[in-house]
Amino acid sequence: MSPVVAHDVREPGDAPQLAKRILIGEPLTTEQVNDQLLPKRMALPIFASDALSSVAYGPQEMLMIMLIGGTALMTLSPLVAAAVVLLLIVVVLSYRQIIKAYPSGGGDFEVTQKNLGEVPSVIVAAALLVDYILTVSVSIASGVDNIISAVPVLNNWRVEMAVGFVALIVIVNLRGVREASAVFAIPTYVFIGSVGVMIVTALVRTVLGDAPVAASAAYTMHAESLSQAAIVLLILRAFSSGCSALTGVEAVSNGVPAFRVPKIRNAKTTLAMMGSIAALLFAGLTAVALISGVKYAEDPCQLVGYTCGTPQQSLMAQVASATFGAGSIAFFIIQAATACVLLLAANTAFNGFPLLGSVLAREGYAPKALNTRGDRLVFSNGMIVLGLAAVVVLVVFQANLTNLIQLYIIGVFVSFSLGQIGMVRHWKRVLHETHARPLSEVADERRGAVTGLVINMMGAIMTVTVLVIVTITKFTHGAWMVFFAIPVLAVLMLGVKRYYRDVEHEISIDDTTHFGSSGDVAIVLVSRLQKPVIKALDYAIAAQHDKTIALHIALTPEDGKELQRQWQQHNIPVPLVIVDSPYRTFAQPVEHFIRQYREKHGPSVITVYLPQYIVGHWWESMLHNRRSRRIAAQLMMVHGVTITLVPWLLDSSELIYGRRSRPLPGQQRSGRPVVLYGTPPSGRRAQRPAGPPDQG
Repeated sequence: MSPVVAHDVREPGDAPQLAKRILIGEPLTTEQVNDQLLPKRMALPIFASDALSSVAYGPQEMLMIMLIGGTALMTLSPLVAAAVVLLLIVVVLSYRQIIKAYPSGGGDFEVTQKNLGEVPSVIVAAALLVDYILTVSVSIASGVDNIISAVPVLNNWRVEMAVGFVALIVIVNLRGVREASAVFAIPTYVFIGSVGVMIVTALVRTVLGDAPVAASAAYTMHAESLSQAAIVLLILRAFSSGCSALTGVEAVSNGVPAFRVPKIRNAKTTLAMMGSIAALLFAGLTAVALISGVKYAEDPCQLVGYTCGTPQQSLMAQVASATFGAGSIAFFIIQAATACVLLLAANTAFNGFPLLGSVLAREGYAPKALNTRGDRLVFSNGMIVLGLAAVVVLVVFQANLTNLIQLYIIGVFVSFSLGQIGMVRHWKRVLHETHARPLSEVADERRGAVTGLVINMMGAIMTVTVLVIVTITKFTHGAWMVFFAIPVLAVLMLGVKRYYRDVEHEISIDDTTHFGSSGDVAIVLVSRLQKPVIKALDYAIAAQHDKTIALHIALTPEDGKELQRQWQQHNIPVPLVIVDSPYRTFAQPVEHFIRQYREKHGPSVITVYLPQYIVGHWWESMLHNRRSRRIAAQLMMVHGVTITLVPWLLDSSELIYGRRSRPLPGQQRSGRPVVLYGTPPSGRRAQRPAGPPDQG
């Protein structure tokens, strides 16, 4: 038998990889991680877009709740808005202290873990993860809402648009932090500038005696007769809805590692800029909405004069229309910028969620895959998990902003409250540790600790109070689902931590650990005498085991005899062992043979070689390798046995690898030749190549 010679050729043509490169970009090396760090001007749109964009729906939700009590109750709106702005300022100052004390990126999780213990820290982590998912959902739903306000005909495609925007943002974020910041920077700054111009224009017109008037100003609402207690509860509910403007503040403290050096100073500056802009826009937009008489109702059909069945314009759209005129260029700029920044506000979560997930994975509370950086040096697994979770929420709630907003801010205020309490304990510990040292050495440190203690104590009192208010006012409106999800997620994370701890204990080495195996045996499983089997034999011989055995499981005596005849005919230089299988099983006879061999020859290390086809079509996987997969799965349960899969590339594999497993007629392949065993014309047995072949 003449030797069969094959040549290997490699052609580019991996279509899935090409598509991945087009969508995500070329992979980055680990050394390039510092190039991905952000300056302040780019960090602001990345980490602050959520807090900045929330001014588009925070005032809207606050005024919507106040309107339930009638137009007379709207006069209290400025006081409620002032309380929200005051809380925002306190929270921003509090998180500047967290950035200073814990700049590693753990944020509230790290604060509570080091100061309050494991269970509170896991609750904080679960609350933040839930809040990040809802941030994406609410931001996308609000963005779609503003698009529909400008183009009402798109109302029937609300859910589809929301899901599409989530997919788009995931892809952009997978391309890396710097590319995402470049994409998101322009819409964020356009939003800040355009809304700022709108507020100033409206206020100037008011001062000049030409106050803008919203189209809904003429609507009235029949207020129900409310008791004093009901009015107080309504005001508290409006305040809790307005507090949605605080979401995203914690993202900067979680993203400190992404800033350029000096990281702490840049992060604190970015947080201060974000808080100042958000407070001014929230207060200004609320003032202009009240001046122009905007009416935005939970059920617009309750508005007297409103045409039921038509989409209700968002507060932002009504203010823009009143200030610049409906259909004006400025109106569409405002709507486009608002829609963009609301959609891109989800990007804050796509930075916070993966970073927090990586911290949790390092601590053992989440799967290790969340701590793996992708091709573009981002935690891509966390981004994909967040995107899928947000899509589920949007589909379940039909991208309805009013329903989603009821679930919002619960998680963030849980983390706010526990984080601030943890910081109070942190500063008390610092003061205690510096008490015994000379005052001249620790004067600055004690002064900073006292300042931090005062700020964080105020933050703790206010955020706990708001958490109680939010819980009371939103619980029956859907927030109970968040209170259910947070403990369930916390229990799961504790279970993952316990599992990793048990596995680590199980596999850790100690002085009693020893391995007494002797000998090195290779077993090549042979079904029929074919090229994939010859390739597996060649690999086994090239590995230079102490002993190499070809093992055939014969379902019938005739099968074994025929294989034995072919084996002798082709002079295969490996002993063939045939084991009968009267019950037509494969894995059990192999396992039984291995046990018998060890009983006779000692505890040898056994390497089992299994030929396996590599295919290009998904449906081919159902037609091949099923037996080898079952055998491998069972043999891996046998101590001292390793499995080596020897690939044989079928022609269809070129769809994946851009090459063929063997030459086409009339073609030759370059590369190292592969010689199958046989009897050459001279009568001498052909020698195997010096090393294992690249290709069968």
